[in-house]
Amino acid sequence: MELPVFTIDRIVEAALAEDLPWGDLTTDNLIPAGVTARAEAVVKAEGILAGLPVFERVFTRLDPAVRVRPCCQDGAPVRRGDVVAVIEGPARSLLRAERVALNFLQRLSGIATLTSQYVAAVAGLPCRIIDTRKTTPGLRLLEKYAVRMGGGANHRFGLSDGVLIKDNHLAVLRREGIGLATALADLRRRIPHGVRIQVEVESLEEARDALAAGADALLFRRT
Repeated sequence: MELPVFTIDRIVEAALAEDLPWGDLTTDNLIPAGVTARAEAVVKAEGILAGLPVFERVFTRLDPAVRVRPCCQDGAPVRRGDVVAVIEGPARSLLRAERVALNFLQRLSGIATLTSQYVAAVAGLPCRIIDTRKTTPGLRLLEKYAVRMGGGANHRFGLSDGVLIKDNHLAVLRREGIGLATALADLRRRIPHGVRIQVEVESLEEARDALAAGADALLFRRT
């Protein structure tokens, strides 16, 4: 799943409102109106690029007169000195938007780069690197996109997407005297057909119990 424009716009507009609540006090009073400028986004460290569509949208949402020309594609390896985009337009607009745009590009590229390192570490093995819901609030769609750009895969996007019985769920069940097999059987009747049930475990004994109770998949927790 790629990035829907309406989702990018919602996130970008919130970020611009945060950074420019009443304009740019420095730029608005220092740079003459009508002055134009040209800028380049230059890579400072080797990695995997991610976030160019968001980077571009920051500038164009702030000012449609700005033109952004991508020089690379998301998911591509980049090296120090590479130019990944050229930006042209009103100087005031470039200066107002640059930090927000770079924040998105740097964060998402960092996630993609780190993901690619984990993917490389398991190359040739029958496994995949997947993400979690431990994302920055409000940025989940972007950060999970960055994981894919780094060669990883997405787990569930939210609590509505799948069943994952975690340690806290199990603690509540134990407190109420409800066995795992009984809980899973009841759960199976309640959830839509075809939804898999994943159970978090931290020992082989718990893994055997979960499988015996009817779990479709296990999540091993490090303690």
